[in-house]
Amino acid sequence: MTIPSRPPRHSPASPNRFLHRSRRFAEFLGAAVLAVALLSPGTARAVETNAREAIVMDANTGAVLMEKAPDASMPPASMSKVMTVYLVFERLKDGRLSLDDTLEVSEKAWRKGGSKMFVEVGNKVRVEDLLRGVIVQSGNDACIVLAEGLAGTESAFAQLMTQKAEEIGMTGSHFTNSTGWPDPNHRMTARDLAILADRMIENFPDYYGYFSETEFTWNGIKQYNRNPLLGRVAGADGLKTGHTEEAGYGLTASAKRGDRRLILVVNGLGSVRARAEESARLMEWGFREFDNYRLFGEGETVEHAAVWLGEADTVPLVSDGELVITLPKQARPKMKVKVVYDGPVPAPIEEGQEIARLEISAPDMQTLEYPLYAAEPVEKLGPVGRLIGSLEHMIFGAPAALVKESAE
Repeated sequence: MTIPSRPPRHSPASPNRFLHRSRRFAEFLGAAVLAVALLSPGTARAVETNAREAIVMDANTGAVLMEKAPDASMPPASMSKVMTVYLVFERLKDGRLSLDDTLEVSEKAWRKGGSKMFVEVGNKVRVEDLLRGVIVQSGNDACIVLAEGLAGTESAFAQLMTQKAEEIGMTGSHFTNSTGWPDPNHRMTARDLAILADRMIENFPDYYGYFSETEFTWNGIKQYNRNPLLGRVAGADGLKTGHTEEAGYGLTASAKRGDRRLILVVNGLGSVRARAEESARLMEWGFREFDNYRLFGEGETVEHAAVWLGEADTVPLVSDGELVITLPKQARPKMKVKVVYDGPVPAPIEEGQEIARLEISAPDMQTLEYPLYAAEPVEKLGPVGRLIGSLEHMIFGAPAALVKESAE
């Protein structure tokens, strides 16, 4: 299991580094464990898949539960329609567009092949209906109507898609059309699709529900949502399938159970059946084998760090917001946690100053690291106080490194 954008550190601990653990950790884990050496990363947990590219991510923590060629450049087919919908939702949210606005169907949109909503040339169609045509029916014609209505031309809209991808951290995506129609320069990665799905769910809760609709009728033609997880996997509520000869069969999906949400991307599968079975298997595996564990709330003190020549002897340490981690369920009983910092920390200390790091390890996972910050400022002692402190240091020496151990 890996954590995106948080690679583990491998440098050894310095001899004078203090390793601490708070009573709260003792209450949480049933023990307090302190060690001098840093824990080396474990073997990443893995599961086999027949997909050419795949990723399973916990949306709450960003933990990647499994991945296979997640950064390979691939044809996303209709899964790229999620970005088309993203740009429409963005305009709905900021008021530039209304669900009741109508957009005219061009001849280009009407003539487009592949999956269709079956709009008629020259008709004006409500934005809400076009969205359903894209999300439920995967209509290429509906995509082009939206693209032309929002940007003038489909190519101009594709440029907006690429710009938005860069803004939200999708580093391997480039779009040439609004539909996912085959093009050698129309590419995404499985990781980018997971990022996009996560942003879609987080940013547009008022509109995300369209992805769970199972059918839509337009022009007298009823079509069904191709997402194989809807109604099959508990909690599944989106997002989009894709298929071309080059791409194979793919799916970007999400499911929520209780407070947990998983995001899955698979691509390059050989059939509709393989896509349905493999995506369901991986989603169930993610919920079954992993869980999220809350360690600390926002603003809650993790530990106190010793201070050198300060008006206070210690400074409380806090994390940046609530601290929740994803772990394999079988690894939870053997989880070990420690706070590492160079100390005592010399005053003055500013509120919010990074002081220490929290290290969390367990079997079959890489060591997770989170920065810890000073919860309050500590001023430097005056001249007399510093003199007394220096004399104490000369007489008694620096405090010895603390090492406390107990069985987990």
